[in-house]
Amino acid sequence: MNSEEIQRFAKALKEGKTLLYPTDTVWGIGCDATNSEAVSQVYSIKQREESKSLIILVDSFEMLAKYVKFIPEKAKEELKLATKPTTIIYQNPINLAKNCVASDNTIAIRIVQNDFCNSLIKAFGKPIVSTSANISGDPTPKSFSEISTTILDSVDYIVNLQQEIIATASSRILKISDDKVEVIRE
Repeated sequence: MNSEEIQRFAKALKEGKTLLYPTDTVWGIGCDATNSEAVSQVYSIKQREESKSLIILVDSFEMLAKYVKFIPEKAKEELKLATKPTTIIYQNPINLAKNCVASDNTIAIRIVQNDFCNSLIKAFGKPIVSTSANISGDPTPKSFSEISTTILDSVDYIVNLQQEIIATASSRILKISDDKVEVIRE
């Protein structure tokens, strides 16, 4: 992995640009999760209403703690036992763009287990948006070659890594409240 390339993409995020990039699940459209204008651009690219929340990627529990008021013990347990990428819906997010947050004041966040994403988030220093690289309502592309020209032409930067990889699934999504675990997506 080229550190100059990572720095270039981190700089683009700092400038409010959008990226098309490989995540630990499927190819994603991303931006600075603290920049409401950049988040609006992601919604525009996806042709998706801003009332639908987005997934946010962080690189560690330490970063997660800067963006949610409380991390339930059950969430920590679930993440330690997870055998596949797992996104957890947290209550009362803080320090994120308001248009990332769902109308019920929750946010879906995943601690990534992918070298590229970890390196990018560390270089950037803040969480990034991750939403599948498709127009809202269209099938999620399983590989770079399945991403529509509309998406390719709409983002500011395309990461030139792992374009040959075929994703098998999106992340598992859990909602945890009062030690009760609700599976939203397996």
